[in-house]
Amino acid sequence: MRVGLGVDVHAFAAPEEGRRLVLGGVEIPSDRGLLGHSDADVLAHAIMDALLGAAGLEDIGHYFPDTDERYRDADSIELLREVRGLVGESWGVANVDSVVICQRPKIRDHREAMRKNLAAALGTEESRVGVRGTTTERLGFAGRGEGIAAQAVCLLERR
Repeated sequence: MRVGLGVDVHAFAAPEEGRRLVLGGVEIPSDRGLLGHSDADVLAHAIMDALLGAAGLEDIGHYFPDTDERYRDADSIELLREVRGLVGESWGVANVDSVVICQRPKIRDHREAMRKNLAAALGTEESRVGVRGTTTERLGFAGRGEGIAAQAVCLLERR
């Protein structure tokens, strides 16, 4: 078995920039989305890095650099599928657990849809994917509503 840890942070865009807010492959109604080269899905990105770390591979910036226009506004769930392919079939996803850190939106309202999307991209059962949300009690950048952070851990097992 191998374990990996992933962390990602994205700042909110100004409302006039017209960015969508996407978390775990779910578009969430919001007046502000996150800044990023891709769709800025902070949850999918943290899980991608956890998966890559568990497999002993490079980070997501190595595989999907923001200098490459092919990844501009890319769907991060599709990138997660690519990462799962990089890990290879000899490793199964035993489980993934993740937490989204923000004041808003409330993650519980979208949690099941996120789990479904993430599990499908990982090629595993929904019961093996955990998604939770937490606030910072209004402390720090997340507490001030300046952005969203996510952390994830992934356990791979040899098939």
